[in-house]
Amino acid sequence: MSEPPPILALENVGKSFGAVQALRGVSLDLRGGEIHALAGENGAGKSTLVKILAGVHRPDEGTVLLDGRPREFRGPGDAQQAGVAVIYQEPTLFPDLSVAENIFMGRQPRASFGRIDRRALRAETARLFERLGVALDPDRPARGLSIADQQIVEIAKAISRDARVLIMDEPTAALSGNEVARLFTVSRALQDQGCALLFISHRLEEIFEICQRVTTLRDGRLIATEDLDGLTPDDLVQRMVGRELDTLYPKQDTTLGDPVLEVSRLTREGVFTDVSFEVRAGEIVALAGLVGAGRSEVARAVFGIDRYDAGAVTVGGRRLPGGSPTAAMSAGIALVPEDRRQQGLVMDGSIERNIGLTQLSSLRRGPVISRKVERDRAADWAIRLQLKYARLSDTVGVLSGGNQQKVVLAKWLSTEPVALIVDEPTRGIDVGTKAEVHRLLSQLAADGLAVLMISSDLPEVLGMADRVLVMHEGRLAAEIPRDEATEETVMAAATGRTREEAV
Repeated sequence: MSEPPPILALENVGKSFGAVQALRGVSLDLRGGEIHALAGENGAGKSTLVKILAGVHRPDEGTVLLDGRPREFRGPGDAQQAGVAVIYQEPTLFPDLSVAENIFMGRQPRASFGRIDRRALRAETARLFERLGVALDPDRPARGLSIADQQIVEIAKAISRDARVLIMDEPTAALSGNEVARLFTVSRALQDQGCALLFISHRLEEIFEICQRVTTLRDGRLIATEDLDGLTPDDLVQRMVGRELDTLYPKQDTTLGDPVLEVSRLTREGVFTDVSFEVRAGEIVALAGLVGAGRSEVARAVFGIDRYDAGAVTVGGRRLPGGSPTAAMSAGIALVPEDRRQQGLVMDGSIERNIGLTQLSSLRRGPVISRKVERDRAADWAIRLQLKYARLSDTVGVLSGGNQQKVVLAKWLSTEPVALIVDEPTRGIDVGTKAEVHRLLSQLAADGLAVLMISSDLPEVLGMADRVLVMHEGRLAAEIPRDEATEETVMAAATGRTREEAV
């Protein structure tokens, strides 16, 4: 008996935007009952491929096949009617409507006289959540839902439309470990029900955990489609970047100097308690722990964004006033936040303006900002950080995630800080750019900068840190030197166990 055709497939698809050829001769097949990974660096063509599958773009050449037959999607509506749904990293729900109303917007069940049948609406929503194996209140407002719950609502919306193909674009980037596990449980349930899932993630361990096959793109070309069974992460990285990546964590040996940043018994009631540590010149100290342990909150307090109730922050021997980012910046502290889009960048602003935001006073010539000085300084940093862009006057929103992160780094490094706090420095960026960011952090430390790095990526913590500080439930649970830091010792402290219990 012959195998049924893929639910959705692309054959030799090409797509250009002006002189830029985003895809060239790419083929992909999505089979029912399978989770298929799409891998590649930023700029490899993944987003363009997804938009073709979703009907946002039409291919310049090649064929889209639905159940083995050519099909032309004239827009997203055609793709939705064909059973294709995209679950984005940042869902867009109506915040003031209930979960049920969001799922059935425009398709609400009707009672007599055309009124919305609220009872049927709740019942149908509850059935969807039961099918997915999750417990969510249909009447709960969408406002205040976690990103994980918002994604579940989007998945429920998709299957309510009889979607047979679900495209999950970086769905785990903002999720905790427990939320990722629940999303994977839902994904496997849909797989068991015969859906085809396309899973896009920069986290290679997730690809190997949940997917059966992987298609790798590089520079808009198809490199390979292959079974993950028998493939190693190193094999996949090599296909993505076209070279061996032994230098993903290029940690340089440095001679440590005097303490630069000292935190003493810092406390914020209900958030973190009695946190003390120091970071020396030339040192990379990692602040590790589970989501919710208080790591980012400590960083915000050190930088003065949030006030603390007790304790002290000292830079170069000088005590800083609490709750003053201006004082922190004047003392030489720089903070690269976890959420670069919301807190680190003005997304509608130009690349050059974003880089210059921390140095506006030095860009002034008389009462106005000198565009030439602003552009020259931005161009200098673009060269230093190997930024990939078309024009410095372009909005920063057109850049890839990795290049956006470089703009945030350039903005803060231009202040010539003595201490750099980086919160999740490589979240949501590809492995090639990760290596570049790691190389930059290592070089900065070698040049004498004190670096405090907050990361949920254990290999990153172990590969880059001279010391690892582990937080558990708002307290420092352990301080582990580089030569003693392992996944087991870090996770033991992060979960409240002793090192002996982890062995």
